[in-house]
Amino acid sequence: MPEGHTLHRLAGDLTTAFGGRVVRAGSPQGRFVDSAALVDGHVLEGAEAWGKHLFVAFPGDRFVHVHLGLYGHFDVHTGVTEVPAPVGQVRLRLVAADGDAYADLRGATTCELVTGEQRAGVVARSGPDPIRPDSSWEPAWARIRRSRAPIGGLLMDQTVLAGVGNVYRAELLFRHRMHPLRPGSTLRVGQFQAMWDDLVVLMAEGVRTGRIDTVRPEHTPEAMGRPPRADDHGGEVYVYRRTGQPCHVCGSIVRTEVLLGRNLFWCPRCQPRFRSRALQ
Repeated sequence: MPEGHTLHRLAGDLTTAFGGRVVRAGSPQGRFVDSAALVDGHVLEGAEAWGKHLFVAFPGDRFVHVHLGLYGHFDVHTGVTEVPAPVGQVRLRLVAADGDAYADLRGATTCELVTGEQRAGVVARSGPDPIRPDSSWEPAWARIRRSRAPIGGLLMDQTVLAGVGNVYRAELLFRHRMHPLRPGSTLRVGQFQAMWDDLVVLMAEGVRTGRIDTVRPEHTPEAMGRPPRADDHGGEVYVYRRTGQPCHVCGSIVRTEVLLGRNLFWCPRCQPRFRSRALQ
């Protein structure tokens, strides 16, 4: 599933390609025909993301709300001389009025036309987004400090923290030497604030580069003399999808376990199990 940086990058691409321009909107697949007709021929004012939710703004308090889910793609093409016929199940197609740019949405979990009030409702149900400068870590901390649930699950609860997926979850916990099954209520406020600050930097870099890189300079392939990571997710990481491989820091074998239907990845030495002092 695309993580938050992907949606913010996509929002930027859509705004660059279509912002302030009249667009034609259609639904070749047929599932968004009526809603597309309501924004067809209007100016696309811009796009923004909140966590894994994308909002494309049109006049009249209208927003196309998109959630890509596991398999969705919103492909933006610019500098074209001809707009090709749609291929596959295109839910929404946007075309610049002068025909030099188009975008196709396929496979999304959500594609709906909403009002500003409905958009606000989606945002209100979401946790703070580390990429957005108007977000604060405090609402997420208020939820985490009261919960006995594992921090590995809380970080991916989009009502607690918006935009964090399996890669950022695994890597953030490694970078802060925290076992994924540690209860949220056992964290100290300084620990979580440091994790939030780290996410702000890591996810902003993900928006800039379009990939997730989480290793520190001393653990890059060049610094360690190791081959670059070969994985279709891209990016240099410590533990994500590295089950059975040696940890870049200590050499222990990376482990995995399923939590709430998603794979956890951690290093047993760098991220030891939490032991409450009350039980010692």
